[in-house]
Amino acid sequence: MPRPEPRTLRSGFLTPTEVADRLLIAPVTVRLWASKGLLPSVTTPGGHRRFRTEDVEAFIAKRRDLDHAEHARPSRILIIDDDPQFARYLSRLLAKKAPAIFVDIAADGFSAGIKCEALRPDALTLDLHMPDMDGFEVCQMIRAQFGKSRPRIVALTGFPSEENRLRIIEAGADCCLEKTAPIEALLRELGVAHGNNAKVARL
Repeated sequence: MPRPEPRTLRSGFLTPTEVADRLLIAPVTVRLWASKGLLPSVTTPGGHRRFRTEDVEAFIAKRRDLDHAEHARPSRILIIDDDPQFARYLSRLLAKKAPAIFVDIAADGFSAGIKCEALRPDALTLDLHMPDMDGFEVCQMIRAQFGKSRPRIVALTGFPSEENRLRIIEAGADCCLEKTAPIEALLRELGVAHGNNAKVARL
């Protein structure tokens, strides 16, 4: 319900059309949000709905924060690993922990390039030691293909060393974890939040 209306409305109040222009939406949507109590409003003596500027600014800031959180959460993850048993284990684990995320698997660097182009993953795991094209070369290829910001590259290795960690970071990875690292650490590095709903691409 609209808030009780001050007798006279002066500056600091916006009409539904003015709010709609700020949010780049239709005025009817503004009125709907107001009727549901999502956007506070007041009513003029003539029965017209008005919105306090500070309420509108707070609403915009909240929407911006929600949009940022939504975009920050990955929706597509690619697992690049030549060990089919580990890749399947990881895909099932991601499906269980974040069932709304689409997960696919590439078994080598060549197929990783093709699947990255088709899937456009938000994040990926990358095995360092693979035949033909190792993880360092794949990482450089992906960064050359898509740039430095996306996808987020989480390198995984069963043979950890400071030298390899520095090499893969220099090649463009965001971090490097041991394959035996706690799953919570991997989920955190992938940007996966608990409670997402998901599906896994079948091999």
